[in-house]
Amino acid sequence: MRRTGRHLLEVFVTGALAALPLAATILIFVWGARLVVEYIGPQSLVGGLLVRIGLGITGSEVVGYAIGVLAVMLAIFLLGLLVQTRLRAALGAITDSIVQRIPVVRSVYDMVKKFVELFGQRDESKLKSMSAVWLHFGGVGGVAALGLLSTPEPVRLGDRDYLAVLVPTAPVPIGGGLLYVPADWVTPADVGMEGLTSIYVSMGITSHQHIGAKK
Repeated sequence: MRRTGRHLLEVFVTGALAALPLAATILIFVWGARLVVEYIGPQSLVGGLLVRIGLGITGSEVVGYAIGVLAVMLAIFLLGLLVQTRLRAALGAITDSIVQRIPVVRSVYDMVKKFVELFGQRDESKLKSMSAVWLHFGGVGGVAALGLLSTPEPVRLGDRDYLAVLVPTAPVPIGGGLLYVPADWVTPADVGMEGLTSIYVSMGITSHQHIGAKK
């Protein structure tokens, strides 16, 4: 009787482990979809504005929201066409001159602009300024954590150089903590951005595939 129960339990655990990767993937995408709906869905602040755009054409909230989304997408597409012309520099200069006059907004705008420009770079040498690294707490040989080096340029705190390292959270590596750590605590991690993301999403299960793996 005990052997039968143990066998049934083993079969159940085997099935659960087999279903876990797919279930985790679905949960991550569901979480992402719910986040999108929360911020730009019909009931959100942005969604409400989109609904109002389309309500002048139809009385249906759903159809109005769809029309609003299409209108915004069309506006973004037209902006893209405009930016590709020679007016790009002029538009950028006008936008910068207006935003830079607003004290708090200009700081946020500069940060977002630099972030977008970083990922828009085609020069790989410039992209290396943001790379995966090992953060060794207490120095090399101590506890290690995978992180993202935001810039190779250190800052001076006291008599030591410090680097800004972003340590993501698992299993959704969107958030995390920004730590300023001594420069000699940081070493390059040969895992790449895709490997770093995979390790955090899998909560370390895929570590052997990216850390110390044979090339």
